[in-house]
Amino acid sequence: MAAYGLYTYVQSNKRKSIALLFGLFVLVYMMVFAGALLAEGLTVDAPADYLIHAAEYDFVKALPWATLGAIAWIVIAYFFHQSMIDAVVGADEVTRNQEPRLYNLLETLCISRGIPMPTLRVAEDEALNAFSTGLSQKQYSITVMRGLMNALDDAELEAVLGHELTHIRNGDVQMMVVAVVIAGVISFFGELVFRLFFQASFYGGGFRRRGGGGGGDRRGGGAGLVIIIALALIVVSWILSIVIRFALSREREYLADAGSVELTKNPDAMITALRKIEGRGELTRATSAVMELCIDNPREGFADIFATHPSVEDRVAAIIKFAGGHDPGPQTIAPPQDGSQQEPPQIQDADAPHPWGTAPDESTSDKEPGPWGPHMG
Repeated sequence: MAAYGLYTYVQSNKRKSIALLFGLFVLVYMMVFAGALLAEGLTVDAPADYLIHAAEYDFVKALPWATLGAIAWIVIAYFFHQSMIDAVVGADEVTRNQEPRLYNLLETLCISRGIPMPTLRVAEDEALNAFSTGLSQKQYSITVMRGLMNALDDAELEAVLGHELTHIRNGDVQMMVVAVVIAGVISFFGELVFRLFFQASFYGGGFRRRGGGGGGDRRGGGAGLVIIIALALIVVSWILSIVIRFALSREREYLADAGSVELTKNPDAMITALRKIEGRGELTRATSAVMELCIDNPREGFADIFATHPSVEDRVAAIIKFAGGHDPGPQTIAPPQDGSQQEPPQIQDADAPHPWGTAPDESTSDKEPGPWGPHMG
């Protein structure tokens, strides 16, 4: 199940990231042209062909500014995306002295494979989730929620860190951050165009203020058609921004799970970590774009069409099929007995199989051996 740093997959992600950046400019230009059409349609009484030509002229004049705006957005995102995401989820960078357990687990994984140590961040959120960010080697960072640290034992937490390291190694993280940038740009331009549209409609009282092209009063013809075209372009741009999610194949999560198993040699740890995270990963303050970065995204679209992550059930099945291990089923998490934040909570189901194979007591001695047993030899 060699899935850590697949060369062809990494190269594919790099190409997709570049394509997404070009797509960003295309979508921005579509939004600007739609804005020009709306402006002409709301302010000029003229035939449709005249309004379209006028909008083309406006678009050419606005093109350099739109390009500079998109470039500025990318530059800002490159240098400040981490600060923006940290502000959204409430994460802070931590050191070994502040979080020795988490830091040591990540450092051990990195040393074992000669991986540069990413920055480590912790968010004081009770959600069970984690994600990685960064657009270059110097920027890579892994953010872990406090709830995840409290709920998982060391082996499970190590599996999650291995999952995020694989995202970094495979280039998933760059592509995801680029997608977040695109979503932000399109949302900004879309809101701007709609604000201008409704503002012009309100202050203009529904009437255009000047004539043009000798077309007379054709509000029901030329102007109405142009406004419909403009709104259609805005909708198409929005749909294309959603299609970007389909470029971010859900295969990345399967490969990151597999990469974690390859790093830790412990499929059961990845399975039980996913089972504990299942249904408990919602970050209430995070946008949908940030949730797409996480190890699990419980937010799903209509009929699961727009889901950015495969279900935990499917991910667990894939791990068992290709790497072995045991599925204890959905987990119920109890709070720590002593109230300590550092001690992981216990699984309430006493009959559930031990995550590393057979439990030490005699009552489970007839269970099938775990991944360290003979079948893994």
